[in-house]
Amino acid sequence: MPQIRVVDQHGAQLGVMTPAAAMGMAKERDADLVEIVPNANPPVCKIINFGKFKYELAKKDKIQKKHQHVSLLKELRFHPNTDVHDFDFKVRHARQFLLDGHKVKATVVFKGREITYKEKGEDMLARLVDKLTDVSKVDQSPHMEGRSMIIILSPERKKKVEPKAEEPIKKEG
Repeated sequence: MPQIRVVDQHGAQLGVMTPAAAMGMAKERDADLVEIVPNANPPVCKIINFGKFKYELAKKDKIQKKHQHVSLLKELRFHPNTDVHDFDFKVRHARQFLLDGHKVKATVVFKGREITYKEKGEDMLARLVDKLTDVSKVDQSPHMEGRSMIIILSPERKKKVEPKAEEPIKKEG
């Protein structure tokens, strides 16, 4: 005869019993019998109002989603003849994106005959990587896709080191 472990709505153990006895106990308390851990031996069931149970599950899911970080891919577009000021302006944006935890896709777009100067695009992406080396790492090295040269940078995860609490000085004497 199958046995189940029964817990009440406050978490108190009511013991191991048959499902029929547990259902009777739930009816006495005007509640439902909900299977919580089906893989346990014996399975764990809880006497609780099913609506309240569903509400608590939804609340837990909402809290978990709130604490998840969604990483986006931000794109920066350059041309081989992008000026220094424009380049620095875009580097500042890239730095902020990386600090916010997003990936950055830097693209050098070649128009017309500019495609013959691929080394200008390589130099520009190398300068970008050099300026962002403290906050990022290269996910995909520079490569050509059609008339564009692309590099993908991802944020560098540095472990936060908490300062150690100083030990109190013991006085002798």
